[in-house]
Amino acid sequence: MNLNADIRKIERNYFPKDAEITNWPSLEKYFTELNQRPVKQLSDLEQWLQDLNELQAVISEDVCWRQIRMTCDTENQELEEAFNFFCMEIEPHIKPYMDALNKKLLASPLLKSLDQKKYQTYIRNIEKDIRLYRAENLQIMAELNVLAQQYGAITGKMTVQVQGQEYTLQQAAKFLMQSDRTLRKQVYEAVNERRMKDKTPLNDLFDQLLQKRHQVALNAGFSNYRDYKFQELGRFDYTVEDCQNFHESIRTFIRPLAEELYQHKQTQLQLNELLPYDIEAEPEGQKPLEPFMNGDELLEKSIEVFHRLNPYFGDCLKKMKALGHFDLDSRKGKAPGGYNCPLAETGAPFIFMNAAGTADDVVTMMHEGGHALHSFLSHNLELSAFKEYPMEMAELASMSMELFSMDHWDVFYPDPTSLKRAKIEELERALSIFPWIASIDQFQHWLYTNPGHTVDQRTAAWLEIHESFAPRNIQWGPYTHYREVLWQKQLHLFEVPFYYIEYGIAQLGALAMWRAYKENPTQTLQNYISALSKGGTQTLPDLYRTAGISFDFSAEHVASLSAFVQEELKQILQA
Repeated sequence: MNLNADIRKIERNYFPKDAEITNWPSLEKYFTELNQRPVKQLSDLEQWLQDLNELQAVISEDVCWRQIRMTCDTENQELEEAFNFFCMEIEPHIKPYMDALNKKLLASPLLKSLDQKKYQTYIRNIEKDIRLYRAENLQIMAELNVLAQQYGAITGKMTVQVQGQEYTLQQAAKFLMQSDRTLRKQVYEAVNERRMKDKTPLNDLFDQLLQKRHQVALNAGFSNYRDYKFQELGRFDYTVEDCQNFHESIRTFIRPLAEELYQHKQTQLQLNELLPYDIEAEPEGQKPLEPFMNGDELLEKSIEVFHRLNPYFGDCLKKMKALGHFDLDSRKGKAPGGYNCPLAETGAPFIFMNAAGTADDVVTMMHEGGHALHSFLSHNLELSAFKEYPMEMAELASMSMELFSMDHWDVFYPDPTSLKRAKIEELERALSIFPWIASIDQFQHWLYTNPGHTVDQRTAAWLEIHESFAPRNIQWGPYTHYREVLWQKQLHLFEVPFYYIEYGIAQLGALAMWRAYKENPTQTLQNYISALSKGGTQTLPDLYRTAGISFDFSAEHVASLSAFVQEELKQILQA
């Protein structure tokens, strides 16, 4: 495969080259023309698909930039209004036309003349979209898009004072790694007290989201939003029961391992009990890892790591840097979290982060960089719809990159002892994240199958679920009231409902990829590139097979990979 990171913006042939999307009339005539255009032979259908693809790419990139700009500066009212205008005044007009165009495509007698293998997942998704479309949901969905962004507006304003200086919550988190337990306690309480101030506004926001999501499900003929969302997310290859079995596997096989890790942490810290502000701490005399000073250094070192793995990988990040497609440093007024945003026309995506100089930030950059490679490798697929890969595959790309890149982290940690610590922390994270993933996913199952619940009922359900997965050697003591709202930290619950089990499925896949990489790095990277290059043109099990692994999150597979990670940890510790 000839890999070239000098990605080119898709040339416009249908939508005017320099035209911008300002309002619905600026788009309507193109949708009308596509709907009315005669399609009499195969070449007509192929051209029709190309023109529709171009129009979708233009719209997708426009709304992505609106969201990027808004999340980079949540205090700018104009940027928020521009995003909201699209959600409320443009997108609701697009969806009825897309439903009509989808029906036009499926009704065409020429459809069977297309390459069925090539178009199988595309057609399957269109059939799903037609089944779920309801005109009465258009306004509700527009309102949901606007409401979901309020989470970033609320949390982006959160700051605390530490030692006389103001920090965002992401920046303050680095103090929780310090060996000074008194400082950790002070910062932990300050951060959580700040969160508690917005507990009620976030609960109120969430109640609105729940109510509207439930109505969407009812309108579409479902009894609850969970069952609706499983369909909307295109979860064709696993069921609600599979997720529940996965939860149980995590409880059975992973929770005890996480408890062992925390017991080791408690012994290291020489503590009688492990409190929530101790779990990230370093032992006395050991400073937290400091892999970089600022976003610019993080980017330069990440480029070097990617280049060592494969020169093409490094070139992709260089291309993004040349385009200005990074916003990495944490600051006040910036939305929380991190993401890689594909840009359908430009091809080179945008990476957003809240870096504060920690080891976790290195992992996040590797993760989002894996997503970025996915965007590059799938850009040349014929249709934008072909690039809409399943989220379980997207997260496989990112989580595998975290593990592949570890052998080159000496770029960040030239000291062998620090490098060893960073690798251990990554593998411990790879295991310890599973109970949290299971907690969030099972909580979502409860939330949406219990519509109309009260805040008190929600809190009780969360505490019960979290208790069932969380390592039992963390003592919450006087901090149960913080634990009650711990779920509010997870932006996915507010912004992208039900998108979380994918991390667990993909983490298993990433561990399987890493196991294969250790046996044959060259072949595994080739398989990785091949799978990412397929975009969404294969089913999820087939994409995993292309990557050289099986789509499997059975109890046996969980146990096997857990044992593998345990063995790898032992080898690193003994080295």
